Amino acid sequence: MIRSILLIFVGVSITAFFCFWAVVFSLLGAGESRIHKLVRLWARILLSLSSIPVEISGWRHVLLDSPQIFAANHQSDVDTLVALAWTPVPFRWIAKEELFKIPLFGAAMRNAGYIPINRRDHDSALKSLDEAAQIIRKGSSVMTFPEGTRSGDGTIQPFKQGVFYLAIQAGVPVVPVTIIGSGAIMGKRSLKINPGGVKLIFDKPIDANNYSIENRHQLIEEVRNTILENYRKYSSPSGSGFSAQNAGREKGV
Repeated sequence: MIRSILLIFVGVSITAFFCFWAVVFSLLGAGESRIHKLVRLWARILLSLSSIPVEISGWRHVLLDSPQIFAANHQSDVDTLVALAWTPVPFRWIAKEELFKIPLFGAAMRNAGYIPINRRDHDSALKSLDEAAQIIRKGSSVMTFPEGTRSGDGTIQPFKQGVFYLAIQAGVPVVPVTIIGSGAIMGKRSLKINPGGVKLIFDKPIDANNYSIENRHQLIEEVRNTILENYRKYSSPSGSGFSAQNAGREKGV
């Protein structure tokens, strides 16, 4: 537990440092993509200090030249760091509005182009999703956790509809993202940080243009089933499925 306390203290200090410079750089005219690179560096430093190596599979499925929506399962705060550190293209987060009220941290999120959503107000949430759709159409990718909150027992919870409404409105594909191992490192409502590895799997993009708002539940089911299948496949020791090619590409991201 002493190790966890030290890591949290160092992590908070590093986070404050990077948030400060993200705000400064934005005031100096740095674009959102440059701020994202700063945030990616922050995430990689925290993962390294916490002894959390990441194995990646499926990079070839990520669209390098067009926007997409990444939909990932969510078990731990570590998931945010993993996604930021090792997703090979810049993206914006859709995050609950409360996070934007945190001093300095919230300002850094806004300057990075992240999108607040008020989950308690349906009309406000829909308005935020429509604004996000406009941002995506202009070329920005988005990362989301469609479960809406971290899983407490490791199971993949039902997906909320908002992100899929967004994908259909924006007319962009959804990339299923599976994260494995993060829950054992830092569980929900726990401050204890255990060393361990995480697996990150990107699957084939699913074209949201094949769906309408009326049948969005079919899109939800397809994305969730893909994540569930990968979770079962890659969770077993014999089903790692990670290649030397992927390990080599990681160094270039």
